[in-house]
Amino acid sequence: MLDDEQEKPIMADGNEVITDFEEPINDRNRVAPVIEFRDVHLAFDDKVILDGVSFSIRRGETKLILGRSGGGKSTTIRLILGLLKPDSGQIFIDGEDITGYTEEDMMHVRQKIGMVFQEGALFDSISVYENVAYRLREQNVEEDEIEHEVRRMLRFVDLEDAIEKMPAELSGGMRRRVGIARALVGDPEIVLYDEPTAGLDPPTARTICELAIKLRDLQDVSSIFVTHEMNNVGYLSSEYAIINEQGEVVFEKEGERLCLINTEVIMLRDGKVIFNGTDEQLRKHRDPYIQNFVYGKN
Repeated sequence: MLDDEQEKPIMADGNEVITDFEEPINDRNRVAPVIEFRDVHLAFDDKVILDGVSFSIRRGETKLILGRSGGGKSTTIRLILGLLKPDSGQIFIDGEDITGYTEEDMMHVRQKIGMVFQEGALFDSISVYENVAYRLREQNVEEDEIEHEVRRMLRFVDLEDAIEKMPAELSGGMRRRVGIARALVGDPEIVLYDEPTAGLDPPTARTICELAIKLRDLQDVSSIFVTHEMNNVGYLSSEYAIINEQGEVVFEKEGERLCLINTEVIMLRDGKVIFNGTDEQLRKHRDPYIQNFVYGKN
């Protein structure tokens, strides 16, 4: 995460904190990509969606995928989940080539992945508790364990008090946070966010970004964060989470003590990767399209 040899605390159940300094930075599990696209092409009839897209994501790294509507951002997520198949190229998850996998083959792969949808995608007819528990019930987990896990995840998103509420009783931001809690059931190695802050006011959008930062920095989760909002890029690329001496999660600005190296930006245009690098490099890029996206109206 950081270019400093400082401690990297990891938040576990509730307020418990686990500190693990033993894993070397050059360990194969850290340098091998968790997600990798190799020259991926996809078209629907004559419309090209992805045109030779290649990128990789390391463990504990976040890739922010930017671009305007129809540029192929959400398509990358559907390909990772196996909901679409590329016309050519390869897709790897944890070193496993999933390109030609069947629906049955994808089942164990999807267990490693949490999905956060744009509107939260909650089941309106069941409570917050049942929404978060849904995946565990499908897996026939014991009820005591389900309750423990549901409360743990709702505590993480600061919504344990809403456990008995119905989705209709929640604000838009609360619905997104419940969606994140549901995505985190089973402690997935990968979390995919598809426009999770769309339509939210800035303070609520920041709360969603802070949850993503906590997962990245305190739980070593790899993620893709699809967005068209530069505010999200600012939050995720310039702040990091640590646990202070009182055991509280606090957010610090990049440059105050450390430099962030676990978050990068990909920009797509007409199905092609036109930028892959840091947010600083993005803001300094002289391409007119990129400049308009970053500083103009999008």
